[in-house]
Amino acid sequence: MAANTWGELFRVTTFGESHGPAIGAIIDGCPPGLALSEADIQPFLDKRRPGQSRYTTARREADQVQILSGVFEGRTTGTPIGLLIHNTDQRSQDYGAIKDQFRPGHADYTYAHKYGERDYRGGGRSSARETAMRVAAGAVAQLYLAQRLGITFRAAVTQIGPHHADPTAASFDWQRVPNSPLFCGDSDCEAAAAEYLKQLLKEGDSVGARVRLEVLGVPVGLGEPVFDRLDADLAKALMSINAVKAVSIGDGFAVAAQRGSEHRDALTPAGFSSNHAGGVLGGIATGQPLIADVAFKPTSSITQPGSTIDKNGNACEIVTRGRHDPCVGIRGVPVVEAMAALVIMDHWLRHRAQNADVKHSLPTIG
Repeated sequence: MAANTWGELFRVTTFGESHGPAIGAIIDGCPPGLALSEADIQPFLDKRRPGQSRYTTARREADQVQILSGVFEGRTTGTPIGLLIHNTDQRSQDYGAIKDQFRPGHADYTYAHKYGERDYRGGGRSSARETAMRVAAGAVAQLYLAQRLGITFRAAVTQIGPHHADPTAASFDWQRVPNSPLFCGDSDCEAAAAEYLKQLLKEGDSVGARVRLEVLGVPVGLGEPVFDRLDADLAKALMSINAVKAVSIGDGFAVAAQRGSEHRDALTPAGFSSNHAGGVLGGIATGQPLIADVAFKPTSSITQPGSTIDKNGNACEIVTRGRHDPCVGIRGVPVVEAMAALVIMDHWLRHRAQNADVKHSLPTIG
């Protein structure tokens, strides 16, 4: 398995399995001099941590991060940053009954075919447990970008099943998102979705979700056309998150029904008149908020019986026990923020490396 690293200059490599002793990450390319401690990273991990509400998996992991290298006397040294989180609440026995069966909707079948081997304990490397390290690495990127450039990241759940919230409506309050068990900025949507999830839990079922991402303060110019466009790299990063099945930038699929006179974002001396493009033109940041929407599928680990086959090709019935999220998109919110931060951090360093000496008298609008 070779593709465990993200980034060109800010490079993050993750390792570990869901039921192994630990998961970890190595960050290469973090500039020296950033004030950094375990206490700085922990709040980001706490947002993703399991077992915090009835709407997430009951697995109890403290997700306490350890910094193993790359920090001395409270500041990054420019050398590789080693991060580690010990797994403390594995229940591998929950998977013993289905170790020879392929869970439908999971990576069991494809991993077995690709590698000839499969860790059946919670999916092993394919488990969303791996995303804890993305959040830890993304925390380092978010801290740097906030302190040095004033760039901030926010994401929120805007749909759970049939219940929607409009992130552009007056009723949507970004300030309430961090304190919402569903990471939702609309109180009415949250209340309806919570009741809906309670019913799903009784039925042993799950549901998908939609998450809105906004990156504020992105400077004009980030992005490396032609193949490493900012929106292309962002889409790839977000699509790499477990259970993500669709990513849209700006108005997304709605552009198919728009006219050119409607979609184009007019430029004025005071700024852009709209942001249908989602903060990217020609693969390069415009300086407007970077906007994306991410769709998470419903988890296939449910207690309702389903049809599958075993490793010998025999038809059988499967029931997935253990502890699973009824809606994985909820805990996907901090992962979305983290992956966006890794993209912006990498592109900032790439832009600085090539274009630090670029000078012009062009106007800059927001």
